[in-house]
Amino acid sequence: MTYAPGAARLLRRALHAPEAGRSNALPAGAWWLWALGLATAASRTTNPLLLGLLVGVAGYVVAARRTDAPWARSYGAFIKLGLFVVALRLVFSVFLGSQIPGSHTVFTLPEVPMPDWAQGVRIGGRVTAEQLVFSLYDGMKLATLLICVGAANSLANPARLLKSLPGALYEVGVAVVVAMTFAPNMVADVVRLRTARRLRGRPTGGVKAVAQIGLPVLEGALERSVAVAASMDARGYGRTAQVPPAVRHTTNVLTLGGLLGVCAGTYGLLAAQGAVYGLPVLLAGLVAAMAGLRLGGRRSVRTRYRPDRWGVRAWLVAGSGAVVAAAMIWAGSVDPEALHPGVVPLTAPVLPLWPAAAVLVGLLPALVAPVPPTALGLEEHDHRGKEQA
Repeated sequence: MTYAPGAARLLRRALHAPEAGRSNALPAGAWWLWALGLATAASRTTNPLLLGLLVGVAGYVVAARRTDAPWARSYGAFIKLGLFVVALRLVFSVFLGSQIPGSHTVFTLPEVPMPDWAQGVRIGGRVTAEQLVFSLYDGMKLATLLICVGAANSLANPARLLKSLPGALYEVGVAVVVAMTFAPNMVADVVRLRTARRLRGRPTGGVKAVAQIGLPVLEGALERSVAVAASMDARGYGRTAQVPPAVRHTTNVLTLGGLLGVCAGTYGLLAAQGAVYGLPVLLAGLVAAMAGLRLGGRRSVRTRYRPDRWGVRAWLVAGSGAVVAAAMIWAGSVDPEALHPGVVPLTAPVLPLWPAAAVLVGLLPALVAPVPPTALGLEEHDHRGKEQA
């Protein structure tokens, strides 16, 4: 009995995720696969309860495993962007009308007469509750997609994505670094400029303040992103070797055709009408693209980053997102009414139990992913406080 507290402490430490370091940090691809799984699930439903649950799952994982890096601060900006998308979708529905019929009139706007060649286009007129609810559901779906992408931006180091790219995609790697570091650098510049204006006694809110800091923010973020790409090129990243023309042409055909197949298959999986052909086309595209990338990898003879190791925790993180996406796709074929609540007539959305339980699988990264040093220090402080109490 005297060893029970010590044994319980050891068991609790064994079950807890380790501290994140250079040796056990999750690959950036694992976080992106997890986030894309949640985004795929969001694209298959318009149920606001499921969409809110997906946002909550993504937000909890970000809060539990986010670091203090500059790119980790971009999640709040994506949430604001999602809210703006919802508001914009509602505004368009009010002023441009909707094809959704409805009998519950909310208010009526003055309608602008349109010429004969613009039949079907309406500006103003009657606004119904059915069209507002439909627009709200549609905007929430797009906002959830953006928030899931923002979660990946907050958790994955953009530079570490280069370690997962094959040698044939070195040009794409440079472009990816510029694109993936632009949004985090822009958020960091916004915070820095707003702090500087606050210290100087200048206003940080309002249209005038945004207009004054908008151009410096965009210019600074783009310059920093291009500087990263220039430093990679100066160090010889992706230097190529001479290969026969036949191999080069075969590589281009396989890679381009495979990527087009991946795009078509992904669209088929996301669209409700293409679920039958989506998976075969996606698999065929992946095989062709991998063959092309393997042939193209012969051109890169030096300055490749050492790929990240995919351990058990990385596969669990990526697999949890795949489980959420697969469960939502299956639920869409079994019970589509639960994933798409009706608006004509208006009905209250109902939370389907087993799709909601499948969404909760997306919380697995908050348990198995390595804990950032700051978050780990807070957890140990809480545990010590509980033990002292």
